[in-house]
This record gives sequence, structure tokens and C-alpha cells, in this order.
Amino acid sequence: MIRAAVVGAAGYIGGELLRLLVNHPQVEVVGAVSRTLRGRPVDSVHPNLRGRTRLTFSSYDQLGHPDVLFLATPHRETMQRMPEYLDSARVVIDLSGDFRLRDTDVYEDYYGTPHEAPALIDTFTPGIPEFHRERLRSADRISVPGCMATAGLLSLVPLARAGLVRGDITVDARTGSSGSGAKAGSENLHAERSGALRVFAPTRHRHEAEIAQATGHTIHMTATGVEAVRGVQLLCRAALADGVDERAIRATYRSWYGDAPFVRIVAARRGMHRFPDAKILSGSNFCDVGFALDRGASTVTVIAALDNLVKGGAGNAVQCMNVRFGEPEDRGLEFTGLHPN
Repeated sequence: MIRAAVVGAAGYIGGELLRLLVNHPQVEVVGAVSRTLRGRPVDSVHPNLRGRTRLTFSSYDQLGHPDVLFLATPHRETMQRMPEYLDSARVVIDLSGDFRLRDTDVYEDYYGTPHEAPALIDTFTPGIPEFHRERLRSADRISVPGCMATAGLLSLVPLARAGLVRGDITVDARTGSSGSGAKAGSENLHAERSGALRVFAPTRHRHEAEIAQATGHTIHMTATGVEAVRGVQLLCRAALADGVDERAIRATYRSWYGDAPFVRIVAARRGMHRFPDAKILSGSNFCDVGFALDRGASTVTVIAALDNLVKGGAGNAVQCMNVRFGEPEDRGLEFTGLHPN
């Protein structure tokens, strides 16, 4: 059994980690750390876990030494405490933003603070099994990308690496309210969120930098909050290189994701579900990717969708754990989503 613990277990991502780990057949959850809820039952905060676990929240000093430590902790705080986290467990999987960007100047530009552990950045492997599966098999330090970044990376990296797109890429990102976390402010109250289509980052969203880092293209990203709890949908528009057609794009995706259990290329030509829709992915670890060319075949619009808390966070982290510990990549992540939902 893999002995796993979660720091930041009271938040939405922490709750999803616990849901997946408690139901994983090869995992024993040995710690659910919360700074403020020590001693309270986990299911008092995550009621979907009633009857599935008797865990109570603990403090960090009660943790011991698990095999794998998941960090659902805030950026800035994570890098400050990373040395002690690394001493606590053989494998550390970080879901904060602190070790995603390789360039400390870019980090400071997007996060508004200097990086406090720059020497550790290059010791982390990006937590994207679809791109780094072999490295993850022996990685002891893993940094999981952001939710919108994951959708952007899975949809754009194959095209960028194959030279099928050129120039700047625009990304229109839509996200549900859970992306703001369990402690979001008044802007996430139902009275403010219901019925709204609120652009909260017209430029320079942090996940923009992650996509630019991996693709090598300049990214212009806009992020909008929509009336949904879960889900991310990205529309990515790019100019095509000369001679690129639909067949070349489809073949590139097939070559990248032919053995990837959680990336599905949506290729239906008719019907209401012919493009990726986050609604049908709720609770699942899938990322659906589709695309459309303009009439002149000079630009492509790539559409990607996922559940921000699962493939955009906790599920991707568990997928990385599976790869690292030699488990089947989809173990504990078999849920297909619901329809209708």
C-alpha cells in the first residue's frame, strides 16, 4: 500500500484528493492536514466522504513520514516551507503555483513576489503524465500545472512542437466558481456570480505563463468566470503554418495521445456534443480536445475542456502518483463523468 497524506486538506482541491485517495485500492490515507480544523472529522467539511472514511484533520507535526505528500497549499507559502515538506516524505507532489515556472523573473512578474527557493525549481518534474511519463517514473518532486494551464498544454503543445502553428496564440478561458477555492471573497457569492459572465483577468492570467513556457509561443490569455461550479473550457486560436490541414492536425493528436488514457480527441461532425464541454466531464479525469479550421484553413480554433478540480488538479496529481509508484495510470480514476448532469 502507498501511504499518502494531504496538506491543505480542507480546501476544494484537498477534498478532491481525499475523495480519490480514499477510494484508491492501493492507497492508505495516513494524514489530512489542516491548520485550523485539527481534530474535526474530515466528513464535516467534505460531506461526500460520509461513511467512506473516519479520518480527522491533523496538524502538520502529527504527520509522520508518508510515502507521498500532496501539497494543496497556497503559492508563496509553499516555497517558504518546501524544505520541511521534502524532509517529510519520499515523494512530494505540489499543486501550488510555486514550482511550475522555470524562470524566476517570470515567476516574480506573474506572482508579484520574488521566488524564495530558486535552487529547488529545477529539481521538480512537471506533473503532466502525457508529456513526462518516463521522467515521472523516478521523480520524487513533482509540480502539477494549473487547471487552465493543463487544458492549454494538452491542446496546444502537440501542435506547437510539430510546427503546425505560428505566431502568437490567443486563449479564451472560461472557468467555474470552484476554481477560486473554498475561501474566495465576495465576488464568488451566489448573488454576485449567478447569471454573470465576469471577465476577471482580461490579460496576464498566471496560467498564461505556463502555456507560453511549454509551447514557446507568446500567449494572450483572457479568463472569464461563468455560472458553473466545476469546469474549464478553453478556446485557443492560432495561425496555421503553410500547408497544414485538418488531416495533419488530427494525425498529430493521434500520435501524441494514442496511448494516453485521459485525453480524448473529440471528432464528431454533428450533434450537440461535437465539441468539448466541461459539463459532461464533472468528477472525471478526462481532458477532451477538439478543433475547427476556418474556411480558408489559415487559422485553427482548438477547444479543450476538463474538470478543474480533477484533471485540472487532484486527479492529475493522483495520475502522477500512479506513474511514480508503478500503478496502472488510471487506477482510482476510472469515473467517467455523468450525463445528463
